Amino acid sequence: MKKNENAIVVTNVSKHFGKVHALKNVSMFAERGKVTGLLGPNGAGKSTLIKVMTTLLEPDSGKVMVDDINVVTHSNEARRHFGLAGQYAAVDDFLTGRETLEMVGRFYHISKLDARARADELLKSLGLEDASDRQTKTYSGGMRRRLDLGASLVATPKVLFLDEPTTGLDPRTRLQLWDIIKDLVSKGVSIVLTTQYLDEADALADYMYVIDKGEMIAEGTSEQLKNSLGQNVIEIKVDNQKLESTKKLLEKSFGRKVELSELTRRLVLRTKNGSEDLLKVAELLKNASVKPEELSLHRPSLDDVFLAITGDKKGAKK
Repeated sequence: MKKNENAIVVTNVSKHFGKVHALKNVSMFAERGKVTGLLGPNGAGKSTLIKVMTTLLEPDSGKVMVDDINVVTHSNEARRHFGLAGQYAAVDDFLTGRETLEMVGRFYHISKLDARARADELLKSLGLEDASDRQTKTYSGGMRRRLDLGASLVATPKVLFLDEPTTGLDPRTRLQLWDIIKDLVSKGVSIVLTTQYLDEADALADYMYVIDKGEMIAEGTSEQLKNSLGQNVIEIKVDNQKLESTKKLLEKSFGRKVELSELTRRLVLRTKNGSEDLLKVAELLKNASVKPEELSLHRPSLDDVFLAITGDKKGAKK
């Protein structure tokens, strides 16, 4: 039978927790051999949807197909086709790296000899070969995360779910994990990636969905999402004591809302006039005796898209 071109098909999925409507008729597709990004602020429904797709939660309504298998009606069969690396590295502190992967292999009914061979192969590809016989309690956070990813790959899954895989990792380890993900995709693995790091989604995802308050509110490639704003962005960073007054000055002069982030001390003005408005902003600030620490004009980034469509100033991380 010919495989569906999509590794994952989610159709009108809803999930309630008491009075909380965690997912509201959510639909999405994940193409085979691609990375599909699932973005959204904290509490948006990302992890709930991942749990539904991986049989950890049963939806109240709707349908989920993973590798052409219905995860609700044939959950045991579906689990043989995917791997899952959750938000937190699920490794036993007292097992070694090799023992961890061999144990997972035995859970999949892989022979003892083949489980050891697969463990050795993964430890080498994940850069954990030298630490393979150390207890995992001696591993750094990045090493534990790589081992957790390795555990999800023991059975050579066709589909892999990565739920915020690089949260808390240092920049160097994040880049190493990105390389591992890209290598998996080159081998034909289909990946669903949830993340709050928008540079990560920009670097890895072929197609993205944005979820907020349990609903899908946007989708497209990185370029499509950026182009959807249809505007350039002027960013101004000023002294904290001048934030409010500068915001009011710009809003009065341009006749439209200016976004404010007190955390980064940045004001964001969206414009279609580009350099013309940049010069106008510079003149306004000069006349008001406001000396900006930074003043720039750029195309919309994925961060700008995220903030524009979710209205969340704290949900996205750079």
